[in-house]
Amino acid sequence: MTAPSLNAALIAQLKSDDNAEGLAFFDKLKSVLKLSDAALLHQLGRLFSYPVLSMLDLHTFTAAFEKISYPEAAKRNCLIVRNTDQTLLLVLADPFDKACMAWASVVLGTPYEVALADRADIAAYLSRYEDTIRASDSLLQQDASDSVHLSDTEVLSIQKISEDANPVIKLVNSTLYDALKFDVSDIHLESNSSGMVIKYRIDGVLSVVGTYAGVAFAEQIISRIKVMSELDISERRVPQDGRFKIQIQGREVDFRVSIMPSSHGEDAVLRILDRKAITAEFQQLALSHLGFVGATLASIKRLIAMPYGMFLVTGPTGSGKTTTLYAAISEINKVQDKIITIEDPVEYQLNGVLQIPVNEKKGLTFARGLRSILRHDPDKIMVGEIRDPETAQIAVQSALTGHLVFTTVHANNAFDVISRFIHMGVDPYSFVSALNGVLAQRLVRINCPHCAVSVSPDSALLADSGISQQQAESYQFKQGQGCGHCRGVGYRGRKVVSELLVLDDQLRQMIVNHEPIMQIKAYASEKGMQSIRQSALALVKLGETTLEEINRVSFVA
Repeated sequence: MTAPSLNAALIAQLKSDDNAEGLAFFDKLKSVLKLSDAALLHQLGRLFSYPVLSMLDLHTFTAAFEKISYPEAAKRNCLIVRNTDQTLLLVLADPFDKACMAWASVVLGTPYEVALADRADIAAYLSRYEDTIRASDSLLQQDASDSVHLSDTEVLSIQKISEDANPVIKLVNSTLYDALKFDVSDIHLESNSSGMVIKYRIDGVLSVVGTYAGVAFAEQIISRIKVMSELDISERRVPQDGRFKIQIQGREVDFRVSIMPSSHGEDAVLRILDRKAITAEFQQLALSHLGFVGATLASIKRLIAMPYGMFLVTGPTGSGKTTTLYAAISEINKVQDKIITIEDPVEYQLNGVLQIPVNEKKGLTFARGLRSILRHDPDKIMVGEIRDPETAQIAVQSALTGHLVFTTVHANNAFDVISRFIHMGVDPYSFVSALNGVLAQRLVRINCPHCAVSVSPDSALLADSGISQQQAESYQFKQGQGCGHCRGVGYRGRKVVSELLVLDDQLRQMIVNHEPIMQIKAYASEKGMQSIRQSALALVKLGETTLEEINRVSFVA
């Protein structure tokens, strides 16, 4: 039996149906028509001549919380926004909610238009302002010259935030709470000539979440962060580093803090280390979960299973190098092997692995710690990062004397690693003898599976991406439009794109002979090595990411 079509007569009939009493009419209509929320919303929009807004559309408007406050908007599942021409737009999830429309008409008292949006999109839009809106309302009500009493924060919860009387403490706590809720990796507090801008780094990209007027407010916020981190609040001329912990939902979360003086005061960056949550993920983590597939995955597994030698992972900060090494160690972590790591800092706990944190203030550097590790009878060693010639020399010697060494080094690609070690004074013959393989990687954001649609990139973007019109015919171009599931950005989650250089005797000989890097690259390509760019284009071809995203993290060959 086919579902009836939507029209005014059907709506009138259902409204007179006694069975509809006690049910939300929107949900009743959806059940009768056998439609999803989004499909029904678009049909109602056409029937009533209301525009239907996507999450992406919502973010083109400015929220007018001074007209309808955040608590009321969240309570009634509606939203009042202001268009570029200052027109007010009442956004509803349910066009049959006459009570909400009547209430809004009285509260607004000025002309407005009505639009529809999915209830999940409205909730997601509002959630970005949760607690921060309430805290900023308190800030606006308090004079900037008021003194601020700062106290330690041990437990963080919605109840604790709501009970905080001090607006600065309330703003800082709500910012931390929101960041943990949205899986933020870093919080940036940037002072400017008018006050402060707060940004979150989500999936490797910064986005503005709050702007607060008042230089005094900005100074008080930074002072609060300093007190929590046990830093000198009177020192504003030199950088400071610290850390603090908070408890949320029964677990401890670490924050690493960097304070930096700027032309407008001081900026702060807070790195979030949610050890318990990430450690739980690592218990199930495998290389395949990171996005490695096919021949690359098989080659990596062969390299990490070798009895000795060195496996290097390279890439810029934030490219997932440590995560890859943790995944590799998790896959080879057997009872019969002694695995020891030295890291700065130890970010995630691995069961059955001895993990040593670097402490340069106490004299425990990578080089000194690595020497001590070798006397502790290890089978496999992970060195968090090779930063200096001494550490490089010891790591190479460790790989040559029967240990399997995992480590990272900063370089742009797999081939730059070779020159990096040689420039650190490592003997080329010893280095290539120890080296089994080099993995260079980047992280790219993946299209949100809930809102991605097929698109046709313009010719200029194709040309800038090095793709001809003929090649474009084999691509399945997709792009997220923004929805409640991805917080309106169109991307959700990240995948690794990589290039893997596996050394054989011919490559080793070419490196020792100092042959031109172009010849080494050509040989590696003949052996089937895929570049980072090629790996990224493969994701675009499958519709998993966009050209704009891969152009952000990789160069056109």
